[in-house]
Amino acid sequence: MKTADLYIRVSTDEQADKGYSQRDQEERLRRYCSQYNFKVGNVIYEDHSAKTFNRPAWNSLLQNLKKNKGKTHLVLFTKWDRFSRNAGDAYQMINMLTKLGVNPQAIEQPLDLTIPENKMMLAIYLAAPEVENDRRALNTFYGMRRAKKEGRVMGNAPFGYANKSKEDGKKYIALIPEQSKAMKWAFTELAKGILSANQIRLEMNRMNAGKLSSTAFHVAIRNPIYCGKIFIPKYKDEEAYFVTGLHEALISEALFDKVQMILDGNVRKERPNTKILSDENLPLRGFLVCPKCNRNLTGSASTGRNNRYYYYHCLASCGFRQKAGVANEIFENGLKQLQINKVVQNFMKKLLIDSYNQVFGNPVSQKKSILENIDKINHKLSIARNKLLEGTLEDDDYLAIKKECKIDIEKFEKQLIEEEGNKKIDIKSMLDRALDKVVNLGVLYAEGGIQTKREIIGSIFPEKLEFDGKIYRTTRINTLVKCIFQINNELAKNKNRIYENFLDISCVVGFVKNLSNLILSFL
Repeated sequence: MKTADLYIRVSTDEQADKGYSQRDQEERLRRYCSQYNFKVGNVIYEDHSAKTFNRPAWNSLLQNLKKNKGKTHLVLFTKWDRFSRNAGDAYQMINMLTKLGVNPQAIEQPLDLTIPENKMMLAIYLAAPEVENDRRALNTFYGMRRAKKEGRVMGNAPFGYANKSKEDGKKYIALIPEQSKAMKWAFTELAKGILSANQIRLEMNRMNAGKLSSTAFHVAIRNPIYCGKIFIPKYKDEEAYFVTGLHEALISEALFDKVQMILDGNVRKERPNTKILSDENLPLRGFLVCPKCNRNLTGSASTGRNNRYYYYHCLASCGFRQKAGVANEIFENGLKQLQINKVVQNFMKKLLIDSYNQVFGNPVSQKKSILENIDKINHKLSIARNKLLEGTLEDDDYLAIKKECKIDIEKFEKQLIEEEGNKKIDIKSMLDRALDKVVNLGVLYAEGGIQTKREIIGSIFPEKLEFDGKIYRTTRINTLVKCIFQINNELAKNKNRIYENFLDISCVVGFVKNLSNLILSFL
């Protein structure tokens, strides 16, 4: 009596759990064995695709056939597409089974493979499922490509969006408030060119909107879906291009393009080494060098009986080590010296107001100029209308002139509305608040968070600091900060001037103008 192993396959786990195909296949195979007096050996259940033979249950069956060679004579399945949907792989597996003395056979499509002509029928049985698979895959590909061209996002929604379904069953993606807010912040920070992509990712993950791995974040910031565009890849003679998506854009196209240029290295900016740290106790980590070996100092905490103690330290072989609390206090006390006296503050404020007026102009004169331009356009349109009535101007030409004038008038009216809004800006109060931040860097440093502290350090000291336990040394200090010291020192020495009325400081006008640009950034 011959022994037959029964191979029963479905394509997915769901079919195996909820469908009837497996039980139906087993029933038919057992009935066939009973009819032809075959002994049923192993019954193998598979829930993997037949595109390849890299299937767990099949590999286990093959190992068992090799181990117990000669004990199994047949491997039975209902149809050849249960065995394989790849003709090339199927021929190789049939040869392997034949060498093991095993005859593979489909009970509903029986073939005697010892007859050469039957191999043609085998080719048809094997090729038909493969063609069906390829056609289904191609139809799916064309359908997805068509959907992309219509502006639909296919597959899983990117971070910041969620997959949704309308009442009619159509799929779309919608913004997730917290995640989209965090992602928008990330693009805005990337566009500044100050922090690296990974630093921004770490800070974004602290917003409790969800966490992104390094790889996922770098894929996300390259995804044009965030600016409302969908990429259509090249296919055959059709070139790659972008289409406008049906979903809501998270950022503008201009912001997305700017970020891509920065990531590609086409936009280079001087930026300090402002690594974002989660530990508030080590703001100077990464800015210090060892006074012994000139290596970069790192920072860490040691756990005592009742507390944690923080240190800036070098390599173990060097042995340099300083308490972080002492180093932080000395640095903070030194930073409090960076103040600008009242005379210079008043002069800077005057320069800034003058600069503001030069940029935005006198509101009254600006409004008058805009109204004059609108009158000129209306006069031009009136002349064209008279010529039309006189018959010296064609209808099409008049319509073109009218359209052009309408666009120009709308543009000037928009400027007029903006000018009305500018009147409400209290530039003096805004300057006072901005100056308070700049002239008291020590206070801003002491009250700021870890990111603020490190940005201040990186802005003042473009090169590394050396701390020996008592004092700080650096080869170079920021030019603006150096001028602050010089101004304070020079004015403090001069006892003969009346400070409140002093304006004759032409020697530092250049510095003040540069510092003014810094103050404007706080507005």
